[in-house]
Amino acid sequence: MLLSIENLRKTFKTPVGEIVVLDDVSAQLHSGEVMAVLGPSGSGKSTLLNIVGSLDRPTSGIVRLDKTVVTELDEAGRAQYRASSVGFVFQDHLLLPQCTVLENALLPTLAVGRSPSAAVAAMELLTRLGLGDRLDAFPAHLSTGQRQRAAIARAMMNRPPLLLCDEPTGNLDRETGDHIGDLFLELAAQNNVMLMVVTHNLAFARRFPTVMELRDGRLAEYSGDE
Repeated sequence: MLLSIENLRKTFKTPVGEIVVLDDVSAQLHSGEVMAVLGPSGSGKSTLLNIVGSLDRPTSGIVRLDKTVVTELDEAGRAQYRASSVGFVFQDHLLLPQCTVLENALLPTLAVGRSPSAAVAAMELLTRLGLGDRLDAFPAHLSTGQRQRAAIARAMMNRPPLLLCDEPTGNLDRETGDHIGDLFLELAAQNNVMLMVVTHNLAFARRFPTVMELRDGRLAEYSGDE
């Protein structure tokens, strides 16, 4: 499977003129590949992720996932794309506080039709992520790292080919963040998942084999400049 980002441009009109957030951004990602995108706050990292995940539309340019032209889908098609093909992990875990860990993990299956084996699959995934003894716990009773692992389980529940992560370690300490980084690499390799992580954390980004940098709206290989 191939994710192809072609000449993306995103602009916003303001009273003082047009602001260019993304300027001719192109990239490719194959199954099992991992890409980190570096950039400071306001550089357009989240905008790029939102366009790839169909949460936003570009001003121009194309996003393709194999034969699906994501940027040409209607609202129903975009919703189906997000439900079946994309997993999202955000800086804030966004778990539902009234639901247990297991119930939170199962939420994505509601959009695609929950199979009888979904609960078993969710328990196996959560156990693999180190939460096997916390299935009935509520988010308020979990550590920050455990909440993020539960969010990763939720993102992976429908076995999407593409995982998009927006500052996934922003609220974590260094040790927990390193563990989450290792977990992403393991999941990508074992599940043949395409993984795009956006972050401002250079040390975290360097854990991944491909590091790109978004600067002045353009995406390029990270130069190594501090």
